[in-house]
Order: sequence, then structure tokens, then C-alpha cells
Amino acid sequence: MTAAVYRGNRSFVIEQRAAKPPEPGEVAVGVAYCGICGTDMHVFHGNMDVRVGHNRVIGHEMSGTVTALGEGVSQVAVGQKVSVRPLDSCGDCPACDASHRHICHNLRFLGLDTDGAMQQIWNVPAHVLHILPDGLRMEHAALVEPVAVACHDVRRAALQAGEDVLVIGGGPIGILCAMVARASGGRVLLSEVNPHRVEIARKLGFDVINPSEEDLSATVATRTEGKGADIVFEVSGTQAGVDDMTACAAVRARIVMVAIHAQKPKIDLFQFFWRELELLGARVYEEEDYEQAIAILADGDIDVDAVITEIRPLSAIQTAFEDLDTSPTALKSLIKVGEQQCA
Repeated sequence: MTAAVYRGNRSFVIEQRAAKPPEPGEVAVGVAYCGICGTDMHVFHGNMDVRVGHNRVIGHEMSGTVTALGEGVSQVAVGQKVSVRPLDSCGDCPACDASHRHICHNLRFLGLDTDGAMQQIWNVPAHVLHILPDGLRMEHAALVEPVAVACHDVRRAALQAGEDVLVIGGGPIGILCAMVARASGGRVLLSEVNPHRVEIARKLGFDVINPSEEDLSATVATRTEGKGADIVFEVSGTQAGVDDMTACAAVRARIVMVAIHAQKPKIDLFQFFWRELELLGARVYEEEDYEQAIAILADGDIDVDAVITEIRPLSAIQTAFEDLDTSPTALKSLIKVGEQQCA
């Protein structure tokens, strides 16, 4: 089988490897498509070398088909289309005991702490599989994982229909958060400085504010009749975004921290006191978020084709990462790993 291996120094090599049979409790999945996410870009930049090393197959946003079953596996069948929820928890820590297995103290993230989906056959524990409906296109199903992130973010916010929502950052996760929030009944405003992403968001029907061109907090106040946003998703990962999340928040607003900040940001804690704000962390997803994401994609509730801006073969993974790193117009890039049909 073919695998793309990260070798450090912003480089991947294509290797031919022997596919291993799945061990007891595992399933072999023939990978169809795999998305490149922000975490994968952190790997590419060398920021996670201590964790992943220089001999790792990365990738976790994927779709595929079951090709073989390990001993003792009965909940799935060969030929079923699946997505992998890439979280392997220990089951024996305080978080797991409290039914928060997705933030297990000893969590293994498949595709970072283990080899991942940028290979034609990927062996994974059977319990991380989610079966896909037959009508869901395989390239669309590669977005189950990031859509599940957005579903978890919106669920953490306890969004109620009719609430004013501000999404700060119009990258892939920001756009998906905005889509899921709108589908859940929120009145969504989106803040983004990249003009190409602004254009994409406006084509998707969002009210977009470019804070490099106008005062974000003043515009949000105008749009909400002086109240501010009831829910704010900080998805930019920037200090400016953190400044805006408190400046734009309504009294008793819920602020959901979605972005991973490379450095500790400064937060205006006075506003938390003054407006009785709430700050909520949102990390990865739970099983119900995955099932909701699959249903959203299968029902066509979000415009997946507007999010996927390019698809390249596994053999072109090096240039795919290089171009995504410098492209001002890209949103979500997919790698076509296998030869499975799209539908």
C-alpha cells in the first residue's frame, strides 16, 4: 500500500508499505479521502516534532470503507462506509470515570500519537468507527470530523434559536461553526480579515464584518440594537480575536474558546466581572457530535462544496501542504488517498 510519511523539516515522502492485518479489536479501513487541518499544518511547520517524531503518517479527517475485521469485531461489516472518530481514551482516569472520555487524561489522538489516515489502509480500534449512510459522498464524508468539532462547539454554547452569534475567524472551522450555528437557529455574524474568505462567507449568505475596515464592536452593537452578541466563538487564534470576544459580548454572553493559541493571550477579565460573562472551553467532540455531523452532512444542511476548495492525490501531498501554507484563497484541502468511488 502507499503511505505519505512526515519526515520533519516540512517534508513528506511517499513510501510503499506492507498492509498489516488488523489485530484483535481492530478494523482495517481503506481510506478514501483525508482532509488537511490546522493541526496537520502545525505538524508540517515542525511545531509538534517532539510529539509526532519524523516517521509518522498523519491525518485524521477521513472517510473510507471497511476492508477487514480483527478477531472479536462484530459491530461493523466488510464493505461498510465509515468515518473514524480519532480519539482513543484510557477508560480509567478521572475524566473517563466522569464520562468525559473525549478529554481523557491519557488520550491518544489517532493520526498524531499513532499513524493516521494519509495511507491507503488504516488499522484502527473498532470502537472509534461511525457508519456512514449510503447516500453520503465520500469526499463530503471527509468533513465529518471538522463538522463534529463545530457541533461540539455549538453544543457547548447551549445556543438557543434567535440568539445573536458572533464567530471570530472565517477559516474552515469558523465557517463550519457559523453554518452549524445558523442551522441551529442562531442569527450569525462572522468576523474575518482575509478578503477571499470574506467573499466565500458572503456567498454562503453570512453577514460578514471585516475588522480591518470597520470597528467590529461598534458594528456588532449596531447589528444587535446595542446589545452585543449572546454567543461568541473565538476561532481566530489571535490576540485581536481575544480582544474582540469580550468587546463584542452582550451581558451574560457565553464565549466559547475554539482556537488553539500558540501563546498565552491577554484577556480582559474586567469585562467578565462587569458583564457577568462566561468563558467555555471546547476541545474535540463526543460520540453524539459525530452522529449529528453525519446527519447534517447527509441532509445537506451545509454547503460542503463551498468549503472544499481543492482535492489532490496522495502522491501530491508535499505540494498540497506547501500550497495550502501560502494560499490566500484556500479553505479546506482534501487528499484523495484511495480509489474508492465518490458516491
